[in-house]
Amino acid sequence: MPPRERIAIIGAGHVGATTAYALMLRALVREIVLIDSDTALAEAEAADLSHGNALARPARIWAGNYKDAASARIAVITAGAATQGSQSRLSVAAQSAAIVTACVKQLAAAGFDGVIVVTSNPVDLMALVAARHAGLPPGRVIGTGTLLDSSRLRQLLAETLGVAPASVDGDVLGEHGDSEVVAFSTVRIGGVPLRQFTGKEPATDHPQIAEDVRQAGYRIVAGKGYTSFGVATATVRICEAILRDEKAVLPVSTLLAGQYGIADIFLSLPCILGAGGAERILTPALTTEEVAALQGSASVLADALRALDTSNGPLT
Repeated sequence: MPPRERIAIIGAGHVGATTAYALMLRALVREIVLIDSDTALAEAEAADLSHGNALARPARIWAGNYKDAASARIAVITAGAATQGSQSRLSVAAQSAAIVTACVKQLAAAGFDGVIVVTSNPVDLMALVAARHAGLPPGRVIGTGTLLDSSRLRQLLAETLGVAPASVDGDVLGEHGDSEVVAFSTVRIGGVPLRQFTGKEPATDHPQIAEDVRQAGYRIVAGKGYTSFGVATATVRICEAILRDEKAVLPVSTLLAGQYGIADIFLSLPCILGAGGAERILTPALTTEEVAALQGSASVLADALRALDTSNGPLT
């Protein structure tokens, strides 16, 4: 009988608990361990989930520690600083970096040798911080990146064009944040380019659509104080692709090595996800304007990384 699959979730707040719930309902793994510095919170969330699990598919869900995480196939890091109101994701970088660094050091010390999926904001910088301490090969530390933004784009375009979201393909690239790039040139409706589908030149509402996608998270935070369902669903989709070795192409944040002239920074491009994590980074044929915007997004992240290293000392 094959060994049970285990996922460890580090951080039992809104995103961590919702991710655990989505994993339970999806029945992807037989074991889910919640780890949090607030032990009482982790124990309460694990108990609540376990009670619901009696009506779902069998799984062991418990509050544990980093030793429990060592044998997990995937460790999801949701712990980090939360933004408030219109506060940008980059504004909490220093606070999140300290938290993520502590979590990953403990994970590495316990002997973890799987794939790390980071959701903590600002996710591109936090994935890079995690990679610095994980001791894992490139590709085995992934940020959820713009997968959620791309889902928001697909949903918005589907509503605008009167088609099902599953029939819309297109990516948001770059930073998961204010400099993200909505790559309209990649959009296909049932395989048909957006311009051909609409029968006209690029729509004047493209800038508004891009802004709506960019502001979606802020609007949710303004209304309920945090986001949870969207990012949890994106996280579970990434975990599914890894666990099943799907070779699925998803836009996630990973370390670039010269793509579009960008290197040594995490940001989102379409990646082939399988058992080894992000196994290959793809470079779609973008317009000149989109490439320039992507390079601008990388510059924003590079500047933020320099500021983070300057204020905290290199996070190594």
